[in-house]
Parts: sequence; C-alpha cells; structure tokens
Amino acid sequence: MLSHGWLFILIGAPLLAQVSFDRILGAAKEPQNWLTYSGSMMSQRHSSLTQITRDNVKNLELQWVWQSRTIDKFEATPLVVDGVLFTVQNPNGVVALNAATGKALWTSTYTAKDPRPTARHSRGLAILGNTLFLGTTDAHVIAIDAKNGTLLWNTEVAKGAAGYYISHAPLVVKDKVIVGTAGGEYGIRGFIAAYDTKTGKEAWRFNTIPGPGEPGHETWTGDAWIHGGGSVWNTGSYDSDSNLTYWGVGNPGPDWNGDLRPGDNLYTCSVVALDPDTGKLKWYYQFSPHDEFDFDSVQVPVLANIEWQGRPRKVMLWGNRNGVFYVLDRTTGQFLLGKPFVKVTWMNGFDERGRPVKVPGMIPSEKGTKIYPGNQGGTNWYPPSYSPKTGLFYLQAWDNYYSMFIKGEKGGSEYAEGKMYLGGNATSVMPFSRDPQAPPPQPEAFGAIRAIDPQTGEKKWDFKLGDVSEAGILTTASDLLFSAGRDGDFLALDARNGSLLWKATLGSYSNAGPMSYSVGGRQYVAVTSGSSLFSFALGNRNR
Repeated sequence: MLSHGWLFILIGAPLLAQVSFDRILGAAKEPQNWLTYSGSMMSQRHSSLTQITRDNVKNLELQWVWQSRTIDKFEATPLVVDGVLFTVQNPNGVVALNAATGKALWTSTYTAKDPRPTARHSRGLAILGNTLFLGTTDAHVIAIDAKNGTLLWNTEVAKGAAGYYISHAPLVVKDKVIVGTAGGEYGIRGFIAAYDTKTGKEAWRFNTIPGPGEPGHETWTGDAWIHGGGSVWNTGSYDSDSNLTYWGVGNPGPDWNGDLRPGDNLYTCSVVALDPDTGKLKWYYQFSPHDEFDFDSVQVPVLANIEWQGRPRKVMLWGNRNGVFYVLDRTTGQFLLGKPFVKVTWMNGFDERGRPVKVPGMIPSEKGTKIYPGNQGGTNWYPPSYSPKTGLFYLQAWDNYYSMFIKGEKGGSEYAEGKMYLGGNATSVMPFSRDPQAPPPQPEAFGAIRAIDPQTGEKKWDFKLGDVSEAGILTTASDLLFSAGRDGDFLALDARNGSLLWKATLGSYSNAGPMSYSVGGRQYVAVTSGSSLFSFALGNRNR
C-alpha cells in the first residue's frame, strides 16, 4: 500500500543517494545521517554532531510529531538518509518521512501470516543501495524500494506457526542482510542467517543451538537441543578490521526449569563472533551458563578502541541482563573484566577462565527463590551508548529489584508447537509494579541512567528515575546524553556528571533509543514516546 510516494518526491522532498556499504562503514564521516540501527557498525549510539550543546540544549523546541496508526509498542530507532527518515509502523509497516518536517512521503504495509500474539513490533530497518530491509512478525525478511515503498522480494526465514518471528532491525554487512530468529519462549531452535541483498536467497545459517556433529552440541543432554531456544532479538555489530559480526543470543528453553536440559546449553546467553561471509563461528563467550532465570544476552554488542592496561586494545563492552558489566577482547573473545553494576545474588566472581562462579542454591524452586536482579535483568534489550569523548559507557539500570523464580508446570514443561514452553514462572518486584498479583513494590528498588568506567567497571554517576525505564541512550560529541523515563519525560543530561540540563514531557513512556541527524545544517534529536515519533531542534534564534 503506497501513499503517493513518487508525487511527494516530485514536489520537492529530498532525493535519495545510493547508500553503499562503504558509506555505512564510514558513518562517522556523515553524522547528518543515521545509516544503521545503532548509528554505526560499532553500535556506540554516539553522534559527532555538536550544534546542540550543554549551554543551549535548554532551548530545544519540538519541530514535528508523527503519529503511528497503530498503538503497539513503538521500539524502533529510525534511519535517516539525506533528509529522508525511515521508520516502522507496527507490526509490519514502513513509512518514509521528510526528516525536517515529518511529512509522510510514502507508507508500505506487509500482512503477516499466522504471527505469534507476542510478535507485535519491530525495532527498525536496515538499508543498502536504495533498498530497505525489514524482519517481520511471521519470520520473513522483506526488501522494499526506499524511493516508493514497493516490495522487491520476500523470503521466509522460518515458520511463524512454530513460534518464530523477527523483532530486531536487520544488519547489512557487505552484500548480505543478517537476521536472527526470536521465539525462545515457544521452544524454537534459534539461528542467525544471512541473505543476498539483491535476491533474498539464503547465503548461510548458523544454529545458535548446535545439533549433532556441531561444536557445542555436547553441552546438551538427550533431545533437549531440539527445542533449546537460543533466540536472537536485537541487532548485532560488525568489526571491519577483523571481519567479524557479533550477535547476542537469548535464553535456553524451557526458561525456568533447567532439570529438563542439563549442561551449559551453548550458545544460549552468549555472544557469538561469526565470519559474515560464511557464518562460521570464530569465538564465543557465554555470560550465563545453564541459565535458569531467562536472563538472555541479547544486548547490543558495543565496540570500542580504548587504552587497556597501558596499551591500545579493541574491546567489546557489554552491560548484561544478568547484572554484570563485561569487557571482552573483540578479536579473540578473551575475558578481560566482569563486574556487577546492580545488586547480583546468583553469582559471586569468576574463575580463571572468566566463567561465573554460581552461588549454591540460587536456582528456581517449587516454592520460589528470591534472585537479584529480577527477571527483566539489571538492564535489557534497550540500547546503551559509549562516548569516545568521555570514555564512559552508559545504560539504563534496574537496581535493587528482584524476582521470585518458581520451578514448576505453569507455562508448560511439555513442548507443543506454537505454545509457550516455560517450565515455571517468575514474579517480579519493581518500584512501581504493574502486575496486580505481584508482591508489594520494593521501596529501595529504582531505575537509573548509569555511567560506567570501562577500565574498572565502577559506577561514575547515577541519574535516578522515578521508575525503571526501557528507553535507550544517545550521547553526542558535545557531552550530551539523551534518554527518557516511564513518566513520559525526555531528558538531556550532562554526559560528564549526570546533571539534568533539560526535559520535555511527551505524555507516554519511551521504548526505544533516541537518535540524532541534521538537515540543512540544523541538528535534530528524535525519540519515540507511546505510538508517536517526536523530533526536536533549537529554535532559529538559538542556533
């Protein structure tokens, strides 16, 4: 379904130039655009635009609002290419807007077949050339003409009826578009796959749950691997120097009853480093072996070049849902540092290999076991940021909150296609719990925007929120940090010390990462709130 896309282009909307892979690799050279989900292949969510500063951010003014036609969760980060903004209209729509005015240029809608009830949103798009790529709620990848929204090809990745879907923004590497499958709560066997960007033909597939004869299969017992989970529902990163693409892998299945799947359960709750040309595994690191808390490890891998113990080192920074901040060597996978950034009771340190030392008895039980952090983790999928300017890593932290993890039959310990496969239950206690059957809220629990020093894993500062938040984070070269809270406030902080510089009330909570772009020499900051996309810029007198 199109909305007169060509007509808008003819009457003065921006014209698109080809987005080559070289342009995506060199995204830092054109900060006026936002060419991939995390802003660059290193996934730092850091903008080098500096028109908006700590001194003038108080003068930000709302420029335009785009209202989605659906009320599903709006978790997408837009792309901006040469004055055109592309975003999703859930569950499987795509819209092109004039990035300076918010005026719609075209819309395109894909109708999914038999999607899961929980599959109601997409976190964004990828682009190469003049083609946009979307993963759908029925586990297809579709290619769309960025000039007018026309469908170019449609490839089925997996069977939606079996619980598979795609919720993350695809990642383009060279001539391939890479996606992973979500659906771990439905007993899927997860995988990551690459498709030819011109034809949609599958180029390779990596099974996140290894089968017989594949390395890692020995970490499963019996037939548990067949429905072992290992979903992927957040976008990976890419390092051109080592030619590796990195992806976080989700929980094993069933979630809360590990008795049904003895072993470490590779490659669940891990980061895997793959050759993007072949899909071959180069290294992995497992954050939570034999996870029984549904912690996943689907955070965005943040890549950085830092000074580490006196010499330059290429690292990966990872604030994990299990409550621990990690530094890994991104070339070899070597464990360099692990330190809790919230209250953690399931583990107590690491052995000489970098494997977590689990606390005895801290596993789900029939009566329920109190575990910190809770089921939603010390943080979750919402994208963090790294600022090369401050040298700090920033994330949304859920601190001092716990869950009662219950092992049992609730949710199903017997696999049935398309049905939940959980093996238990988790009841969470948060600052402002929205579950009427949950225990009373815990006064000392809180959410915070937290800055961490990668050299030590130590907290540098906190900005406490009135509740926990699922908003991502953006930093800029002018030492600004943008994020949001569940109370509907969009915030600008000083990235050096966390002081509040500006806020605007948008009326609903944000579930996505802010981003920044520039059109005609004017810097904008855009963020979703509720089912709308808001774009801010300085008033004309303040630029």
